[in-house]
Amino acid sequence: MNATNKKIAALREQIEAHNYRYHVLDDPEIPDAEYDRLLRQLEELEKAHPEFLTKDSPTQKVGGGLQKTFEAVAHSTPMRSLANAFDAEQVEAFDKRMREALDMEESKEEIEYVAEVKLDGLAVSLRFENGWLARAATRGDGSRGENITHNMRRVLAGATFLRGDAPAVLEVRGEVFMSRENFAKLNESQRERDKKVFVNPRNAAAGSLRQLDPNITAARPLELCCYALGEVEAGDSAKNPPPPTHWETLRWLAAFGLPVSDFTRKVAGARGCLAYYEEMLAKRDELPFDIDGVVYKVSRLDWQRETGHTAKAPRWALAHKLPAQEKITKVESIEVQVGRTGAITPVARLEKVFVGGVNVSNVTLHNRDEIARLDVRVGDSVVVRRAGDVIPQILSVALKDRKKGARKFVFPKNCPVCGANIVQEEEGAIARCSGGLYCDAQRKEHIKHFAGRGAMDIEGLGDKLVEQLVDGGLIRTVADLYALTKEQFAGLERMAEKSAANLLGALEKSKDTTLARFLYALGIPLVGEATAESLAAALRDLEKVADADEETLQKIPDIGPLVARSIISFFNEEHNREVIAALRAAGVHWPRPEKQVQAAAADSPFAGKSVVLTGTLSMPRAEAKKLLQSLGARVSAAVSKATDYVIVGENAGSKATRAEELKIAMLDEGEFLEMAGRKR
Repeated sequence: MNATNKKIAALREQIEAHNYRYHVLDDPEIPDAEYDRLLRQLEELEKAHPEFLTKDSPTQKVGGGLQKTFEAVAHSTPMRSLANAFDAEQVEAFDKRMREALDMEESKEEIEYVAEVKLDGLAVSLRFENGWLARAATRGDGSRGENITHNMRRVLAGATFLRGDAPAVLEVRGEVFMSRENFAKLNESQRERDKKVFVNPRNAAAGSLRQLDPNITAARPLELCCYALGEVEAGDSAKNPPPPTHWETLRWLAAFGLPVSDFTRKVAGARGCLAYYEEMLAKRDELPFDIDGVVYKVSRLDWQRETGHTAKAPRWALAHKLPAQEKITKVESIEVQVGRTGAITPVARLEKVFVGGVNVSNVTLHNRDEIARLDVRVGDSVVVRRAGDVIPQILSVALKDRKKGARKFVFPKNCPVCGANIVQEEEGAIARCSGGLYCDAQRKEHIKHFAGRGAMDIEGLGDKLVEQLVDGGLIRTVADLYALTKEQFAGLERMAEKSAANLLGALEKSKDTTLARFLYALGIPLVGEATAESLAAALRDLEKVADADEETLQKIPDIGPLVARSIISFFNEEHNREVIAALRAAGVHWPRPEKQVQAAAADSPFAGKSVVLTGTLSMPRAEAKKLLQSLGARVSAAVSKATDYVIVGENAGSKATRAEELKIAMLDEGEFLEMAGRKR
């Protein structure tokens, strides 16, 4: 077993879990600084061992996901994240890279950047058509976001229709946030009405924007700050085209009535960037809103296009993080929690301390290696650091203040929930409960995962309902869900007869699924959506997946030794096979692959080609993507020199323009279907 590959897989699992908590649940459990440390560690390992780099690694995509509550919508151009800097040397290195990319090494001219504050809120994309706000979405996973159009119209109020001569299509990216003053007023109002009090402005803004009732959103003091363009189409009128620089673009957006930051500056070179950073650092506590850093962007848009972007972030922009905020408190106890896959996570219970705008009483210690590294003990005084808006981390132990009675933490041998043995992964930092789906802690989390989006997508089966069903003894495995009756559902807390009937309907609907979704729903450790799709595409049969050996599995793209062993271990457990058999007996099914589809990829004109979809097709975008993948194509979100075909639907935007510039073959829907051997 390769120790490096195992470490990479463990890091990816950790990072994806933190992405989900931050972007989807709005409930992060580690600070930005710790997340950045994990991501940098993964990046360094992948750089040193490129043979283990996969397309679905967190380093290659925007972190995040989608809530089940809102409709998913595709972004016309990806909403990428930003590369980070943590010191002056990294900012200077960024400026040097830009000068090299733009052939300015010998020039005395300094690059003009636009420096902006990095607001702590929720990233959104606003699409205006003929001046009217036609759609709004959260960033989501960068390719797709949650449709929050009705809520954003209430936030914008008078700005839902642009002033002046706006383009036919104007897509704007920005941040929805809440000022410190308004946050305090909201919490005061919440307390007076015995309602939920929010932890910090970022969570308040995210929670307010994701309300099912737009009236609740309208009542919350939310603000918008616009900072970038997405898709722009001039339409019939080109009287007022976008300016050639980012600095002028912000003024251009303001002329349409869109809010932009008053704290933006034009700066020259690395020295100008660093001077702006020091200015904002000094003003940090005086600002009317929370920030976790500043952002530098090359101002000239033609230079932005020339330097381009990676799969995850633009090369022409950099986020410079502000230093974390720190306080000292005491460790009252150390306990362990059990996750969905059995991962045992130690948690320090702290004497409550107010740091970085929040009261902190719990800090995740991650694993026994982290406890050993810190040498943290019960009774110790510890330095707690908070970066951004998340629950802090223990930075260090104040050894000089350690009392004689400070107790070392002894990692338990047995699961605190079910009593099963705790097994330490070979050469890894993660310890797991061996109780599997029979452990109550794992059972609840497994059922929640099984019902979630991307898995079985059982509408209405939320976390609290799952907990009621398990605690009430009504279900022990996911298969038991399909045996529940209307009377059993109706007898639960806050479950009316109509809701019970709707849930039964959702369960019945979920039985018709795909092999990929079913494999992902099983909750096999280390098998995410992308890996499940690879398994289904390669083996096309559940029995073949269940009986595959390590050699067979490792021939599949994106599956290395660690993932292969995890899959084999899962299917070697007899109770897992029993649950699968019970699910099949309950009626869970998926289409069997047609033989001609298997053969199609071999001689398909799309086999091995990179394809981009743009515009509106007669079929759903997801269906077109699956068809292309079944024919051996790689479907990408952005047009590049590596793209082979761009399939163009109605109202195609900047991707079609980019394809023309690069002289890439473009197909309309009819040509695409003809090449795919399908009738329109």
